[in-house]
Amino acid sequence: MKGLKPTLLALFVSGVPTLAFADSGFQPLDEAFMGNITGQAGVTIELETKLNIDRFIYTDEGSLEVNDIFVGGANRTDMFSEMGLNMNGAATDRLDNVRINIDVARDGDAIINLLPLAFNAVDFSVSTGAWNLIGSGGSTTILDNFKMDALIGSGTIRIDTATDKLNFKTDIAIDDMDFDVPFLALGIRDLEVTGADYDLQAPQPLRVFAPVELDIYKATNSQGVQSLAVDLQTFEADVRIGGVIVGGTSIGSLALDNLAISNTSMRIYGH
Repeated sequence: MKGLKPTLLALFVSGVPTLAFADSGFQPLDEAFMGNITGQAGVTIELETKLNIDRFIYTDEGSLEVNDIFVGGANRTDMFSEMGLNMNGAATDRLDNVRINIDVARDGDAIINLLPLAFNAVDFSVSTGAWNLIGSGGSTTILDNFKMDALIGSGTIRIDTATDKLNFKTDIAIDDMDFDVPFLALGIRDLEVTGADYDLQAPQPLRVFAPVELDIYKATNSQGVQSLAVDLQTFEADVRIGGVIVGGTSIGSLALDNLAISNTSMRIYGH
């Protein structure tokens, strides 16, 4: 090799791939063939997290502040105890058992699919402290001691390139929600939301979830101004409130059987 001239060496090296392909039967792929090859794999994210915010403040002329925000796991294994199931695995205060699959379809639609890692539901909890309205005239606490423990059975977000709409579908079940409305001397205890076909006497896990479907997109309002549009396509549920407290005293319980909300549209814009 020491005596081999550079020109001859370069010719030899450049000819090796051609000889190798010829001997092995391999043929280079042309551009037309390469254009027909489409990747089939998307992106998967396994999520485990919890969120704490000391204070959230929205300011217009006055302000709305929300204190002590927490989002995480329910830290319970006794969700919907009437079923006698450990639906959530190990108790933890982290939002976990979450897998997010992200794909882009051939037509350009983005599809984000939320599902549990194991064949189970995703438990989560949201709590806050006081919600205060603050202005030059003083402050008023409109909500306090909010806490919700719930399950998510599924969640799918699809961004449709043909309609420019974001479609969101989920199945949710609220095991327990409590909150106070101090300026009205009102309190709600043990609020539960389940599917409309959920039977407390014969409870079934697949019927515990209430379906929710939303379309979110851009549309004009009544004045012809571009606005954020939110259409509620589906919400069907049973709602039970264990206790309604007025002036510090319980006045009883409430139940809504087969609540169905549909064809509901909102336009959200500044003024």
